[in-house]
Amino acid sequence: MSTLSKRLKEARLQAKLSQEQLGLKIGLEPESASARMNRYELAKRAPAFELIERIAAVLDLPVAYFYAVNDDEAQLLVRFHKLNAVKRKELLNFIDGKSA
Repeated sequence: MSTLSKRLKEARLQAKLSQEQLGLKIGLEPESASARMNRYELAKRAPAFELIERIAAVLDLPVAYFYAVNDDEAQLLVRFHKLNAVKRKELLNFIDGKSA
């Protein structure tokens, strides 16, 4: 299983969506939505970057999450993505050793 397919399945399950539901939400044809998502999750086919962008938007995740090899890094990307602009700035200042 590739990193992309692993992250795709994790994100879909976290969102409590079936393969077909996610496929339909990202604009796949109803006749092939489930089969295509299944192939992506099994790493039999790789979705185009544009499709990953649509999946990320539907699931409210950063695109980079789907490519993060390290699990901790993936979770950090998700948490950062969920922060508002002020909290992001505060976090970046903290990391840089700057006071808020």
